[in-house]
Amino acid sequence: MTEQLDTADITALNALAAGTNKKTPRIVAAGLGGRLMGTAEMVKVTAEQITEDSLESLADKDAREKAKYAKTKHISELPWTFGNFYKKINWLNMILVVAMPAFGTYQAVFYPPALKTLILAFVLYLFSGLSITAGYHRLFSHRAYDAATPVKLFFAFFGAGAVEGSIKWWGHSHRVHHRYTDTDRDPYDARQGFWYSHMGWMLTKANPKNRARADISDLSTDWIVTFQHRHYLLMMLVSAFVVPTLTAGLFWGDYWGGFIYGGILKSFFIQQVTFCINSLAHWIGVQPFDDRRTPRDHALTAVFTFGEGYHNFHHEFPSDYRNALKWYQYDPTKIVIWVLSKLGLAWNLKKFSQNAIEQGLVQQQQKKLDRMKAKLNWGLSVDELPVWDREEFNAKAKSDGLIIISGIIHNVKNFVKEHPGGQALVRASLGKDATKAFNGAVYAHSNAAHNLLASMRVAVIRDGNVNANTFDLQQQFLDKEKLN
Repeated sequence: MTEQLDTADITALNALAAGTNKKTPRIVAAGLGGRLMGTAEMVKVTAEQITEDSLESLADKDAREKAKYAKTKHISELPWTFGNFYKKINWLNMILVVAMPAFGTYQAVFYPPALKTLILAFVLYLFSGLSITAGYHRLFSHRAYDAATPVKLFFAFFGAGAVEGSIKWWGHSHRVHHRYTDTDRDPYDARQGFWYSHMGWMLTKANPKNRARADISDLSTDWIVTFQHRHYLLMMLVSAFVVPTLTAGLFWGDYWGGFIYGGILKSFFIQQVTFCINSLAHWIGVQPFDDRRTPRDHALTAVFTFGEGYHNFHHEFPSDYRNALKWYQYDPTKIVIWVLSKLGLAWNLKKFSQNAIEQGLVQQQQKKLDRMKAKLNWGLSVDELPVWDREEFNAKAKSDGLIIISGIIHNVKNFVKEHPGGQALVRASLGKDATKAFNGAVYAHSNAAHNLLASMRVAVIRDGNVNANTFDLQQQFLDKEKLN
């Protein structure tokens, strides 16, 4: 009796992937900090629920959801009306991402910046921007490398100044994005349009039926992450607004300019840069590694996002500390991480093997070639052709313009006058086996000639030496000629 193999328990695996298989410490953020750009209801989902959704057919799922929400629908599923629009909006995020930047822009019109203040704003922009890309993203979310405590503290402090949520919340959302890319569970699902993936997803209330989880047990046990999450609101206010305001005010008397340019507008630009990773990097560019999902590579996106624009590569090799592979591709985040490693402040920089990377490139190129090939007429395959005996061939050969090459009967009647070598050569071969003549004894035909010949197939000759690969036959003939 054959012993059966054990089958992996899908529910148990989903529990591992979601981190629900073990107890993790609950980290409560003070005040509004814990709700910034996210809601707790979106992560209250069990491994059993995820498994049921994953294995259930779309028809069954639609029927179940339709029955469940037949009488009561979530606000996100209702059409926008004047009477309910305020219920659909995430007002905290609306204030932080729209209202405050609008106020800062309005103030900037009437309050020109001092040069020193602009320099300060730019430096803080770099600090906070790189804290998101090198810190929140590549270090904490993907563990693409390890870093010393001072570096992690720097990222935690200036990352808070980007006003994009805590490391814990940001990292969890991003891991969910990678786990469920281009599905309903993807927090910033690019399939729902540019605007939704850029900002809409955080300005409106999400549908709780798309709840999802990812394992962040490593983040929940990192004291820097937990400290920042608990005190996120305070750290955000200090990093984003207090530091630039006091720096510009105490050193050159520009308190208001520091607040507007080094605080509000700096955070606004960093937010927009980060949002471009969710939207622009899924919208423009090429897909050299895989085109089954939306992530794309584009130099313009890389310039906007501190090097995060090579997004197709990133989604294929997420734990690689690099986004750009070529020396000329713009990826300052990669350079910062590399410099930190040379200073002994970062280590274990992860890179996927060059073989794995090139495999992805070749596979995607093959897919493109296969699609191009499928659109062309390559002639009927040998298996599709009828079989004729010698008598049938001889009876039709002269009138129908038939010729045998490699055991396959071809109708060349309409090509006789087009033959580059002249009509006489083709007419002299009608009703005959011209295999040797075609494959090099008279002409060593081009690839185009072989392809054109294949499109003229009408039958195979009974008991003939059939070989559809005339390319190889010609090469074999030519190789023999060289030896002789």
